[in-house]
Amino acid sequence: MLTIHLHNLIFHSFHGMFKEERILGNNFEVNVDVSFPAHEPITKLSQSIDYVALYAIIKEVMDEPTQLLETVVQELERRFHLFDEKIVSIAISIKKLNPPIANFQGTVGISYAKTF
Repeated sequence: MLTIHLHNLIFHSFHGMFKEERILGNNFEVNVDVSFPAHEPITKLSQSIDYVALYAIIKEVMDEPTQLLETVVQELERRFHLFDEKIVSIAISIKKLNPPIANFQGTVGISYAKTF
């Protein structure tokens, strides 16, 4: 099994339940791992998963304001699976770096994994 990693991607997005989050936005950290079988030596991009294309999908989804991060990770999983049938497992995590919680220091986030 071979895994492509896209880690520590930072986006300023407008996800959240509160009106202020949808106006001001917040910084989010996205981590993605996609795995696929590698039964032979990989010598061409067509035999692998194009991480530039994966990044474009992530950016597109992160640019769409959504109330729940749960919705965001499920949409990423759906689009990745449609993008390349070689993908057999996906792991995604998203952290909201400055959540609007009084007297809170830290991050909040969600993780999602699926095997096909």
